Amino acid sequence: MSEMITADLVDLDLSAETKEAAARALAERMVTLGRVTDLEGFLADVAAREALMPTGLDGGIGIPHCRSVHVTEPTLGFGRSAAGIDFGAPDGPADLIFLIAAPAGADDAHLTILSSLARQLMNAEFTS
Repeated sequence: MSEMITADLVDLDLSAETKEAAARALAERMVTLGRVTDLEGFLADVAAREALMPTGLDGGIGIPHCRSVHVTEPTLGFGRSAAGIDFGAPDGPADLIFLIAAPAGADDAHLTILSSLARQLMNAEFTS
């Protein structure tokens, strides 16, 4: 997973107040690194996926994700929000946000990122 995320894709002081603003802030970092080619197109794909089912998980975690033609390589962005952002989890807002971007058609990469992240999120040391 280390090649999918770099320090430039991490925002430890994410100031976004909505899930849309959080996705935008993290996606802008992906654009800067050339991993997303069209910010608005990518954000539309993230919003379309989010409209299908909320991506909030118990424990204060949000995992917006999508496959998109605007993604050049599998990428993971991370933001930490002090205020918390509503991603639709039953237990409340998320303070840890992971934005997963996979190229269109990269079903295996998308599932690999999701499953690897899910395994890590069960580790209390990882989430702290």
